[in-house]
Amino acid sequence: MFDRMREDIQSVYDRDPAARNAFEVLTTYPGLHALWWHRLSHALWQRRLRWLARWFSSLARWLTGIEIHPGAKIGRRFFIDHGMGVVIGETAEIGDDCTIYHGVTLGGTSWKEGKRHPTLENNVVIGAGAKILGPITLGDACRVGSNAVVLKDVASGDTVVGIPGRSVQQRSASDKLRSEMAQKLGFDAYGVAQDMPDPVAHAINCVLDHIQLLDARIEQLSSQVRLLGGEVENKDMPSLDGIALEDNESTPYPHNPAKSYGE
Repeated sequence: MFDRMREDIQSVYDRDPAARNAFEVLTTYPGLHALWWHRLSHALWQRRLRWLARWFSSLARWLTGIEIHPGAKIGRRFFIDHGMGVVIGETAEIGDDCTIYHGVTLGGTSWKEGKRHPTLENNVVIGAGAKILGPITLGDACRVGSNAVVLKDVASGDTVVGIPGRSVQQRSASDKLRSEMAQKLGFDAYGVAQDMPDPVAHAINCVLDHIQLLDARIEQLSSQVRLLGGEVENKDMPSLDGIALEDNESTPYPHNPAKSYGE
């Protein structure tokens, strides 16, 4: 249980640059509190203590402003940022590492029993005020824009905006490579999307593409030199992982790379 709680707190650090320390996260994040209340009510629901489960979920809604039905199934490292006005229905299913913002509804479109609420696969991000309605599925790593209304399935990697929701971007292989390189360098992968008009974001995209290409070219050249009998030092290249994670006086980046953007 405590391992899961530590994991939940770490997920807040990873996705909210405003998080300063564990005590602050533990005491002032209603999304975290709502998730823990839900685990209690969901356990009671599974044991068929339905009224008690609903009572605890109603108490959690009163305390946090977030309504999660005790029958909903939620995966690991789920993060609700801000949280006020979030509604998650009884048959909703949420995968691992998903993030939703305030005002989001995972609702139904029918009064019939059975599956009537959405399914979110892993790494889904839903913007503030979005409504995801009906027994639809949002694929891995898809993103929903703020105030969008989604009524149909969303393919993995798609970005959906508007009313009704429509797909405006699908992440290509180059976007995924950029995202991986951005994470190694300590950038927020969501902050360097290809379609952003920000010239700084465009410049970062170009740098990431250049680094990726240089890595591949160097590896090819080294292989050819070895085939021709030349000697190439086999010493491993310094890893980029954690380059922005060192917390000391000589670096402007604190321990959380997301916080390098300041507040």
